[in-house]
Amino acid sequence: MNRRIAVRGIFVKDGNLLCVKLNPYKASKNITNFWCTIGGGVDMGEPLIPALAREIVEETGVEPQIGNLMYVQQYFYKDVENIEFFFNILNVDEYTNIDLSKTTHGAKEIAEIGYIDTKNNTLQPTFLSEIDFSSFDNTASTIFYNYL
Repeated sequence: MNRRIAVRGIFVKDGNLLCVKLNPYKASKNITNFWCTIGGGVDMGEPLIPALAREIVEETGVEPQIGNLMYVQQYFYKDVENIEFFFNILNVDEYTNIDLSKTTHGAKEIAEIGYIDTKNNTLQPTFLSEIDFSSFDNTASTIFYNYL
């Protein structure tokens, strides 16, 4: 069995979560009818925090201020064990007007980006829809572990 490690950002502003809808491309397998958090795969030997910073800059063009580890998710898909680490992003105001055409990966990978109400949109991973972001404390250090 193979293992894939990914990192993702949790950007919360006014009770909404910054998410993207993906363009059809090889990684999304042409399934693009949902929102997901910004992030991606960790390269072999790459530390988690630099990997997340790299992914966020590639997709948004904005350097993140990375805070605490908030959530860990483990799931299995097609004989691959997936482990995702979700970190709080502190400088959320800098992500309100992203120009995807000025990023290295954004225009290719992302169809739409914005702060969404997680209760009224289809979101992957689904456990994020169950979190009340209206009272989100971006200084919290509690880790929620989700095993699917």
